[in-house]
Amino acid sequence: MSDVITEAELTIGASLHTFLVDEALPGSGVDRDVFFQGLSRLIHEFGPRNAELLSVRQEMQATIDEWHRMRAGQPHDASSYLTFLEELGYLVPEGEPFTVDTDDVDAEIALRPGPQLVVPVMNARYAINAANARWGSLYDALYGTDVLGDLPEPGPYDPARGARVIGWARTHLDNHVPLAHGSHHRSAAYQIVDGAVVVTTADGATSPLADPSQFAGYDGSPDTPTAILFTKNGLGLDVRFDPSDRIGSTDTAGISDIVLESAITVIMDCEDSVAAVDAEDKALAYRNWLGLMAGTLTEEVTKGDRTFTRSLEPNRTYTAPDGSALELPGTALMFVRNVGHLMTTPAVLDSSGNEVPEGLLDAMITTLAALHDLRNPNGATNSLTNSVYVVKPKMHGPAEVAFADEVFAFVEGVLGLPANTVKLGIMDEERRTTVNLAECIRAAKSRVAFINTGFLDRTGDEIHTSMQAGPMVRKSDMKSQPWISAYEDWNVDVGLACGLKGHAQIGKGMWAAPDLMADMMEQKISHPRAGATCAWVPSPTAATLHATHYHEVDVLSVQDSLVGAPRASLEDILTIPVAADRSWSAEDIQAELDNNAQGILGYVVRWVDAGVGCSKVPDINDVGLMEDRATCRISSQHMANWLHHGVVDEVQVRQTMERMATKVDAQNAADPEYVAMAPEFDGHAYRAACDLVFSGVEQPSGYTEPILHAHRHALKHG
Repeated sequence: MSDVITEAELTIGASLHTFLVDEALPGSGVDRDVFFQGLSRLIHEFGPRNAELLSVRQEMQATIDEWHRMRAGQPHDASSYLTFLEELGYLVPEGEPFTVDTDDVDAEIALRPGPQLVVPVMNARYAINAANARWGSLYDALYGTDVLGDLPEPGPYDPARGARVIGWARTHLDNHVPLAHGSHHRSAAYQIVDGAVVVTTADGATSPLADPSQFAGYDGSPDTPTAILFTKNGLGLDVRFDPSDRIGSTDTAGISDIVLESAITVIMDCEDSVAAVDAEDKALAYRNWLGLMAGTLTEEVTKGDRTFTRSLEPNRTYTAPDGSALELPGTALMFVRNVGHLMTTPAVLDSSGNEVPEGLLDAMITTLAALHDLRNPNGATNSLTNSVYVVKPKMHGPAEVAFADEVFAFVEGVLGLPANTVKLGIMDEERRTTVNLAECIRAAKSRVAFINTGFLDRTGDEIHTSMQAGPMVRKSDMKSQPWISAYEDWNVDVGLACGLKGHAQIGKGMWAAPDLMADMMEQKISHPRAGATCAWVPSPTAATLHATHYHEVDVLSVQDSLVGAPRASLEDILTIPVAADRSWSAEDIQAELDNNAQGILGYVVRWVDAGVGCSKVPDINDVGLMEDRATCRISSQHMANWLHHGVVDEVQVRQTMERMATKVDAQNAADPEYVAMAPEFDGHAYRAACDLVFSGVEQPSGYTEPILHAHRHALKHG
């Protein structure tokens, strides 16, 4: 590492050091020497313990591999397998029932179910858009997507399509903010009379709301309001009035839009959706997070011939029904996702010249940046309860969660924060965490504020953990396997049993097809119906559409109905998805290879060559899918599994990779900065994709990070 600064026995990349000294520390209330001495202690005291935890992972995996190898060709004995995992310490005894006691949790997490966005924090434009997705236009979301059954034709505004949008939205109001008499479809005027909404219909009749308590506030004058705020299941529906607007001028009641409270929480991601391989990259990620916490992040945006500055939305103001002032947040409540325990980073070297654990660096610096929210002289811009929200991914079992808890306790001490200021999100995305979920929650019971099912990484870990058990089912069959439905139910069951309701979110994973919103509307309602208080969506538009599901489903009541119900089956969770019927045709096998290879290459070429950690990537059928390292982990582990068990051979895989590289090149042909992989097939991106498959069995937990980071770093630095 060149261009470095030495502080407190640490060698720090100059770009990161400059950020810390010139931007993060000023205004934080933390002394420079205290910070660097504390960071050094964190690295040198906790780094060896971090390494020990990773060694335990490796030893357990080696023992599991050997258990399966010794039983090759024999029927799987589920009872013996369970006993083996208990004796190994992989499955720990569950203690007495307990309830988490996390305090000072913001209402968006503790009390208000709703959509959740995850966005790469290194992209300032995306981060600002995500934060501003707290409120979204229902009209725009319906008009521009396939929810109505088709997509809009290119060109100017289509009044006929607009009428369909208005009809859909009026029906939604009838269903979720009904009138005592009549229908919103026939509304001609909305007024505020004696602190209540009165709607006049086309025939001159008037009606109050069926439930007057749904009226939360208004803007403008009572006789001609410019906005009326309703609520349903804790989420706002802001009906906007503007008779001079293109839409409002054609509407009988002058309604120009319906703005829904949408992404009430957002995860600003330093992990799976970014490509941060050096000090420069880490400084950018931290700088954007700092700007979000300080409320100062801006980005210059050019659309066509227009350039403007995008910034965070201010709070929204209304007059409450009793005439008092009402102020609501204009931006989502923000988490930051740190990296897990596995990776090290060359951004900082320890006293022996070794790369430091990246998760420890994240813990200290992202919390430091959050002080600009907690200690903002103008008042908090993110947490109203003076909390910092950190999602910690890819932890394996209770000991690793306990370690994270200790890390943040240490960080709080260095930065002068009260105990448990940092609230922890536990990603239930590795099998050893799933089967020990209650004990994982217990290990952080005073700071846990989030658990969720990350089914993408969870599938990758499922394949890798049982790599030696045999060839896995096809990817398309994985979601129908017993383990995955039990896993999804188990997460909610355990979370409720541990008292997370009122203290923490219980979340579900991503809808990965941002262009298929009609399908999302049909399928993703299953998440609130399952008792999940949040679920991930890929865009602000998707967040607005998904918000309608939380109008339909009272998640807190669903959770009440689930408390005390039988827990999902641990035996089902431990059912290994080895293919029982392997009578695949040659065409089936090749199709599976093609699908996996194209997905890996399409994602990896952007990651390695362009440093794009998450994007909408065309799949083999040219359907845009949101891809990140979790999806890449599944595809690479699946190919490695079939190669390892002889379903395919190396020649077939290499031929497939070359053919799919040509396809990916064609899909990216319109990008002038794209570097083709064919016909040489020797660039860093292509070699990284091949390494993920051919070295997949040996990769720690099947993770993609070590290979991707190595190739990206080599490309950047030679």
